[in-house]
Amino acid sequence: MRVLAVASECVPLVKTGGLADVVGALPGALAGHDIAITTMLPGYPAVLAALGDPRPARIMADLFGGPARLLRGTLGGLDIIAVDAPHLFGRTGSPYLMPDGREWPDNAPRFAALAQAAAHLALHGIGQTRFDVVHAHDWQAGLTPAYLRFAPRRVPSLFTIHNLAFQGQFPAAFFGRLSLPPEAFSTAGLEYFGTVGYLKAGLWFADAISTVSPSYAAEIRTPMAGMGLDGLLRGRTTVLHGVLNGIDTAEWDPKTDRHLPARFDAQNLPARATNKAALQAAFGLAQEPSAPLFVYVGRLAWQKGVDLLLEAIPALFAAGGQLAILGSGDAALVERCEGAAAAHPGRIGTRIAFDEALARLAYGGADAMLVPSRFEPCGLAQLCALRYGALPIVTRVGGLADTVVDANAAALGQGWGNGFVCAPDSPELLGAAMLRAAGLYRQREIWAGLQRNAMAQDVSWAASAAQYAAIYRGLAGG
Repeated sequence: MRVLAVASECVPLVKTGGLADVVGALPGALAGHDIAITTMLPGYPAVLAALGDPRPARIMADLFGGPARLLRGTLGGLDIIAVDAPHLFGRTGSPYLMPDGREWPDNAPRFAALAQAAAHLALHGIGQTRFDVVHAHDWQAGLTPAYLRFAPRRVPSLFTIHNLAFQGQFPAAFFGRLSLPPEAFSTAGLEYFGTVGYLKAGLWFADAISTVSPSYAAEIRTPMAGMGLDGLLRGRTTVLHGVLNGIDTAEWDPKTDRHLPARFDAQNLPARATNKAALQAAFGLAQEPSAPLFVYVGRLAWQKGVDLLLEAIPALFAAGGQLAILGSGDAALVERCEGAAAAHPGRIGTRIAFDEALARLAYGGADAMLVPSRFEPCGLAQLCALRYGALPIVTRVGGLADTVVDANAAALGQGWGNGFVCAPDSPELLGAAMLRAAGLYRQREIWAGLQRNAMAQDVSWAASAAQYAAIYRGLAGG
């Protein structure tokens, strides 16, 4: 079976978040199911440079204001189609934002072009290659199922929501440029509160929908988490699947991770102490081996509950702990994080950056990884933390609820638990979870048992790849 995946980013070519990790991992994960995935990406300069000397697959004379070539190349086992349209994608920096942080003013035609090119390729193929299913990811590819729905030949589509909060809404006047029939712009289509809704288009026109955890699939059908689309999603319940993300366990492996001063496995947990000392040094924290080291790695954003974490600092100090924060994002939260570090030198350290090497050290040296999200479709931080024996402290939402088992008294009595869960999201309950974690941290045998539980959990793509394979085969008719 051949699948055409369509996305705006993909590891190792371009990444701003977890979407890229998923898009980059699925081809390898599904190869064992006799499914070959070709991934279409915008032809950003970094993508074209990485592909080296790709070969032309198709020419499009006019793609939203200029000519485009669909170029095919390979990289690291990935089969890539790049939409080489310099008038749309020939710019450096963020795929979505200008250097001043505002969105590119032509994002509407840029990602409509990606979708239109994907539909064109799905319908016409490449030489003798034909595609059985199209898999479109997030709002940037959301128009793809719409173009396919109104095409003369049926190619089934799956649309995956990675985060319902990002919807891709554009002025209604832009609809006239999309080359879609008038009936597509209706409430039974891509019209969304008077705008053109790219994400809504994917939800409405795709033959099947998935999102990245079972709990998030349930949450988004409620008014609280549905972001205005819960009614539509309830209406499509029978084709909505919650498929938990995984991570590449060969890439994320503490036994072989070159970023760690001391590599380790579940049978050699004391080696983590070397990594902890290096992490404390990197963040300017006191070299206190007995102090529980809590770490946050990720975007500094309201969604991620960073403000809750900062408000829970008194509990951190009551627990005798240290805190390291690595990430970037909202300017107000950056200022607060830096202020906390300045006010508590040696106890709190902050690095405002995206730093892959330091993040690896954080997973390998932290005692506990803080993931206090208000909502979290899946979350990758807790999966990496489990893999590296940094016990996650999470809120009971989305994929966090699906992957972390609270180390409460009942779980401990049965030898279960791999982290700490609090609900609802509040600084008080987060602080209480941190205090519980600190108490168990000082009971070394219990803590080591929880670490071994965490590291034994299957966070690979194995089970999820089988689910995707089943969805693809169902769409293609078996």
